[in-house]
Amino acid sequence: MDHPKDYSQLIILTLAGSSEAFNELYEATIKDVYQTVHFLVRQKSEVDDIVQEIYIQMRRSLEQFDVSRPFRPWLMGVAMRQIHAYRRKRWTQLRILKKAEQVNLGMEPEFTSEVVDRISHKSLLASVENLPYKLKQVIILHYLNELSQEESAAILGIPLGTVKSRIHAALRKLRHKPENQSLYKGKVEDLHEF
Repeated sequence: MDHPKDYSQLIILTLAGSSEAFNELYEATIKDVYQTVHFLVRQKSEVDDIVQEIYIQMRRSLEQFDVSRPFRPWLMGVAMRQIHAYRRKRWTQLRILKKAEQVNLGMEPEFTSEVVDRISHKSLLASVENLPYKLKQVIILHYLNELSQEESAAILGIPLGTVKSRIHAALRKLRHKPENQSLYKGKVEDLHEF
């Protein structure tokens, strides 16, 4: 379902009240949305909730979508805004927990980390996972979701030059990791295989 007309038709039918059209739109986009959230959210137990919030927000905002524009970048924009909202909420929770620890209330945050078993490039994924968030998000949008640098800039609300410099910085970090040098020696093409 890469053709924009297919998305446009599903959007029009969804806005007309067709739950079948919304389900088709969901099925056509869930893989990209889920992968994006999975790679940008450290607490894997939260991924499903965030994905659900993305689709709720997508449905609420669908009336404002301009059907003459590409749908996937718009949807990734919705996803990124929900991820940012989650991160802000999580940061606030962590600050509260830290304050509670200082008061000796004994509260500890629960952090889980699962490795994605289905992906063959685990060491590269681990390196991407260890990138700073700002670098990781441009890598995920550009390589995992195959969005252009211009689309990534629009989604993140940052200049194109910033996206380019972040991609460059991320790739430089990935190439210079000791564990990646023997495996990848500059072969960033492997990121396309996510």
